[in-house]
Amino acid sequence: MPQLTDHSATDHSATDNSATDNSATDRGASDDREHDPGTWMTPEEYGASRAVVWTAAVVLVTDTDGRILVQSVDYRADRMLPGGAIDAGEAPSAAAARELREELGVDGRYPRGLAVDWIPADTPGFPPEMRFPGEILHVYDGGTWTPDRIDAVRLPAREITGIQFAEPADLPALMDPGDARRALAALRARINGSGAALLEDGRPTAPTALDRLGVLRARRVPQRGAWHCGPVPAQLPVRDRSAWLFAPDGRVLLRIARATGAAQLPPPTAAPATGSAPLGYRYGEEGLHARVAARLAGLPPAADPAYARLLATPEQVRELSDWGPAGEDELAAVHAARIRLGLPAPARTPLTEVPEEGVRW
Repeated sequence: MPQLTDHSATDHSATDNSATDNSATDRGASDDREHDPGTWMTPEEYGASRAVVWTAAVVLVTDTDGRILVQSVDYRADRMLPGGAIDAGEAPSAAAARELREELGVDGRYPRGLAVDWIPADTPGFPPEMRFPGEILHVYDGGTWTPDRIDAVRLPAREITGIQFAEPADLPALMDPGDARRALAALRARINGSGAALLEDGRPTAPTALDRLGVLRARRVPQRGAWHCGPVPAQLPVRDRSAWLFAPDGRVLLRIARATGAAQLPPPTAAPATGSAPLGYRYGEEGLHARVAARLAGLPPAADPAYARLLATPEQVRELSDWGPAGEDELAAVHAARIRLGLPAPARTPLTEVPEEGVRW
């Protein structure tokens, strides 16, 4: 912060000699200010020099299927996250709560931040007469809403014309590009669980593995059939087999397609494993998807450059998947298998990319 001029420092009781010395000092300071005019400022000058930006707060809400709540408004064609401008003197989290109450008729508190985004003044789409100065936008976590809470939404008579829950990969087609980038970055930050992401025009300043790989930019492959524990019955044809492969810390192996960012459980043959046993299967309109569970003995060097390998908690895998309500049943079976294998419950940490050379435990 530049030094403000201290006008109270003048010593009015000084002798003539000291006054002469002070004059010389003042001349030197004046010379310095002439050469470096931005260093010394009056309070008025300093206040006038500060950047002016708008501030706003929005809330990211998902349903139990991992889709994001977006709303339609009567003043623009694209969708938006619920929220709006922060009033003078208002805290950002208070603005988030007020906006959801005004726009959706839902009371709540949203203390957890997911992202803070700097939106530059030259962002396209703002009319010149608006003189948009740039904006700092806070994204808060609205949590996962149950059907009952969604049914309680009450829209106002004006401004908000509707809501929908959108697949994350569909956001770029529904929203302004910067809004879509921001929403996806905030969702990835929530899944990572490592605190709020710092963004510049919707792009993380410190991208995580989920950001670098563009996870959720492609539609999730639905596996919404009912969950059944145990081996697959002999008479049922199996569409594919995948595995919950546990690392020693209780996390599991996840594959990410580099070309699309799609997340998927690996096949049982993805790595050497011990204690393999049938976990269960999903059976529905998409066919039968069989699952096994096993403990990883290690991870060899990467064999397929088309995929990145991440270690994630089972909950993070669930949040990156489209498994429907039965996803909770599968998750319960996964934790039961982890306990049988004698492994700890993993803490939520950012998903970690496995190095190309592999891992040995």
